[in-house]
Amino acid sequence: MSDGGVSVSTLLEGAIGKCCGAPVRAPLDRAEAQEVAGLLRAVSDPARLQLLSIIRSADECCACVADLTPALGLAQPTVSHHLKVLTEAGLLTRERRGHQAWFALVPERLEQIGRIFA
Repeated sequence: MSDGGVSVSTLLEGAIGKCCGAPVRAPLDRAEAQEVAGLLRAVSDPARLQLLSIIRSADECCACVADLTPALGLAQPTVSHHLKVLTEAGLLTRERRGHQAWFALVPERLEQIGRIFA
């Protein structure tokens, strides 16, 4: 249905976009919702958010466990657990360099979190 050359659905989409402050997009399907929920669970812990922030501010967005542990003030096994959760969620990659594990951000996954509410 159209009014003066503009479809009703176009008007509705524009009104919803203005109302909610964001462009209209389709709701998440079940698979997308589960993926997003996994990301949100991974970042819902303050220590994990802190880890992401520290790694993001490090040179080349990469840091080793030996540097992260004192920065958080937590025991090394606890920091390793949090890093494992972030790595399993795809937010970090892990690389072995000699005897140390280095973690780097995965920018695409961080962008995905940013788009959740955009």
